[in-house]
Amino acid sequence: MSENKEEPELVVDNDWKSQVEKEKTLAEEPQQAAEEDPTGDLPPASLAMLISTFYSQAMVALGVMENPATGEKSTDLRIAKHFIDTLEMLEEKTKGNTDKDEDKMFDEVLHLLRMAYVGAKKA
Repeated sequence: MSENKEEPELVVDNDWKSQVEKEKTLAEEPQQAAEEDPTGDLPPASLAMLISTFYSQAMVALGVMENPATGEKSTDLRIAKHFIDTLEMLEEKTKGNTDKDEDKMFDEVLHLLRMAYVGAKKA
């Protein structure tokens, strides 16, 4: 009886190294992108975003919204007036360079802030 000793065929996957490198590179890309772009997940810079930022800060200073840092409401009319004045100046300086939506946003935000300021001043 002769035994036929065939050795199993050894299959070498040479491609695994390149696959691992690809996966490693893909895993590092979001981190590299975040390091290259410090804005990360922030919305794009725009006039609307700037108006919203000043509006939010003024509402915090008027005591309408909680301060996100402290979680408390407090009123500082001097700071609130500064943000309102800054928005008025920004509206004046950009006049003629804004679209309908931005003009409307300025009008609405300034109206709301002025009314809140008068209410806070009377309180």
